[in-house]
Amino acid sequence: LGSTVAVNKGVLYHTDLQTRPFHFIADEPVAYGGAATGPSPIDFLCMSLASCKAITVRMYAARKGWKLEEVDVKVNFVKADATTASGNTFYCEVKLTGELDAAQRKRMLEIAQVCPVERLLSKENTVVTTMVM
Repeated sequence: LGSTVAVNKGVLYHTDLQTRPFHFIADEPVAYGGAATGPSPIDFLCMSLASCKAITVRMYAARKGWKLEEVDVKVNFVKADATTASGNTFYCEVKLTGELDAAQRKRMLEIAQVCPVERLLSKENTVVTTMVM
């Protein structure tokens, strides 16, 4: 897939992002001291989960030849309270528009629940950070 690079040149939280030929901006909301010039890093994580679910459902419906017109996925992130033992929670709502029966809708919900990003987030992960001189 290639590397993703983030560069912050001193404009508080405004950070330029590049992955493959695509460029984005990350920032924090004004309430957290940013200038809201782009989504926050958590927003990008939620967008990744939502888009993965939408793409996975679309691919499955296309393979089955089902009449799926639109997939809308809404993700809300709730950070775990430091005093609780449970982890962070991503609340995901999937809305399907099209000529679909109850069994097809049920199956597509199951498919949405096993998209690659959800599987990745559901497992224990390791992040290795090193300093480059």
